[in-house]
Amino acid sequence: MERTLILVKPDGVQRGLIGEIVGRFEQRGLKLVGMKFLQMSEELAGRHYAVHQGKPFYHGLVEYITSGPVVAMVWEGNHAVAAARATMGATKPVEAAPGTIRGDLGMEIGRNLVHGSDSPENGVKEVSLFFHENELVAWQRATDGWIIE
Repeated sequence: MERTLILVKPDGVQRGLIGEIVGRFEQRGLKLVGMKFLQMSEELAGRHYAVHQGKPFYHGLVEYITSGPVVAMVWEGNHAVAAARATMGATKPVEAAPGTIRGDLGMEIGRNLVHGSDSPENGVKEVSLFFHENELVAWQRATDGWIIE
C-alpha cells in the first residue's frame, strides 16, 4: 500500500471546502489513515518546501502556507500518489480538467486549494514531516474488497 500526504491549504480551509475535498478522496477509493488540523509553523513550512529554497517564489510559498490553518491528511491505497494527483488536477486550476478538485473549485495557481505528494518517495518523506507513525491508524474498511482487487 502506498501513502500520500494531502494538505487542504489555507484557501481551501477559509472557503469551507474541507468536507468537499475529503469527500473527493473518499469517493475515489483512497483510505484515510491520518488527519490533523493545524497552523503550520515557518520551520515546518521551510522543511516542507525545502526543495524550493532559493527560488524566487519560495518566500511567498512559506508566507501563504503559514497564513492560516491547514488540514494535513494521509491517504492510503494502491497507486495512492497517482490517484490523488489525478483527483486534484493540474497545478494551474485553469488547466485542470473538469471533475478534479482544482478544475471544479480553483482559479489561481497561488490559490489551488490542495497539496499532494508528487512521488511515492516524497509521500514517505512528507508524511513523516507531519505525522508520527503512531498517529496513523491501520484499519480495514468493509468496502476494501469492492475497491481493491
